[in-house]
Parts: sequence; structure tokens; C-alpha cells
Amino acid sequence: MFSKAPIIVLVFIAAAVVFAPFFTQYDPVSINLDEIKAAPSLSHPFGTDCKGRDVLARVLYGGRISLGVSFAAALVSLCIGFSVGLISGYYGGWTDTLFMAVVDLTLAFPSLLLAIGISVVLPPTKFTVMAAIALVGWASFARLIRGQVLKVKEMAYVEAARSLGAGNLRVIAVHIFPQCLSLGLVILGIKFSGYILTEASLSFLGLGPQPPTPSWGNMIGENRAYILSEPWMVLFPGLAIAATALCFNLFGDYMQEKFSNQLDRQIRS
Repeated sequence: MFSKAPIIVLVFIAAAVVFAPFFTQYDPVSINLDEIKAAPSLSHPFGTDCKGRDVLARVLYGGRISLGVSFAAALVSLCIGFSVGLISGYYGGWTDTLFMAVVDLTLAFPSLLLAIGISVVLPPTKFTVMAAIALVGWASFARLIRGQVLKVKEMAYVEAARSLGAGNLRVIAVHIFPQCLSLGLVILGIKFSGYILTEASLSFLGLGPQPPTPSWGNMIGENRAYILSEPWMVLFPGLAIAATALCFNLFGDYMQEKFSNQLDRQIRS
């Protein structure tokens, strides 16, 4: 049974990131040469990094970048995938063949390698990471939404709407889109954790926001040389990534189970 713990953790992480100034008094990019590599203490609960910057402040402010980029990329992916899936599934024919060929081509490449390839071509910024993740992630949305559209468009109420003179645009917007929306949100919940990991990977490789701007991935990449001697520099951003990804995975599993039960009830009725 689904526990409320993942939601509580996600709400806490989101609140800490949004209201970061209430949780720390330090500037995440301010260098302090007097406190280089300081261990966790009351004044610096997560310690400091190789330049004396407070790790807690960098984790909180870096979360704005990591979560913001991942969320924006997920929304763009959802919009593109939804549009392609609706059009492809509803109209069929050569439109479906053409769109699915593009989807298959996109899915044929390993997603992380394709994202790296896109990021290498463009300047290393948070917008580059967002674009790379969105251009890689939309295809799986499109394929699943298309499958749902193929089922919904054969239902009796859709046929009735067509027989009453409803145009294609009205049928798609009023009768098909709402039936696919819950599936899209389920996919979004499942894939969001993957987007967070992809953003962290690209930032770790130096393809995302550049220092001193913090993100969870570039914090690990910047301090990886100290993982044995001063592990807190890598441990806390790593825990932030792991906790967020895990909670979204659990939430996505819950949403998937709930959607499956809802779909079963619709079929029986």
C-alpha cells in the first residue's frame, strides 16, 4: 500500500528549495578561504567545500536549478509527446507512420548518450540541459499516448460525437484528450526521477550550469576528488538526488497502480 512518506519528503524538499533563505544565511557562491573543507558543525551543518562555501546553502540553491530544469523539461516533453501521440493515434495513416518513425528513431538511441550529444553541440547552460532532456524524453510520452488514443477513439461515445457532426478538433479536445490526461500524468510521475538523474549526469559532466552556479550534479563533479578525505562535499548533494529520485519513483508507482485500477473500472462499466 502506498505510504504518504514519499509525498511528505517531496513537499519538504520543495519547501526547503523554494524557501532556501529561511534555512541558511550563507551565500551559495561566496568563497571563504578561512573555512575551506570545514567538517559539518553547528555553524555549517553540511560542512564547507574546497572553496569554503557552505554545502547546505549550495544544496538548497542548487536544488532550484536541478528541480527547476527537470520540471521544465518534463513539461516540455509532456506537451510535445501529447501533441504527437494525439495526432498520430487519431488520424492514423501516413501521419501515424511518419510520426512513429521519428519516435522509433529517437528511442533507438540510448537516452543519456543522445542527451550528451545534444548538450555538447549547444553552450553549457541550464537551458541547454532542459532542451536536451526534453528532446530525448518526448518520444516515450508520444508512444504511450498514441496507444491510449487508439483505444479511446473506438469507444461508443466518440463514435456518437462524430455522428452528431463534431469535428476532429472538437473530438480530440473534448472527448479524447481528457481520457489521456491521467495517463500522461502517470508517465510524468514515473519519468521525473529519470529526468532528475539525467540532469545530474549532464551537470556532473560539465554540460549544465557552470560553476560557481550550484546544481546537485556539478557539486558532485566539482568535489569528486575529495570523496575519500572530505566525503560530505559529495555525500549531501548525492543524498538529495537519491532521495528525490526515489520518492518520485514511489509516487509514480502509486499513480500507475491507481490509473490501472481506474481503467479496469471503466472497462467493466
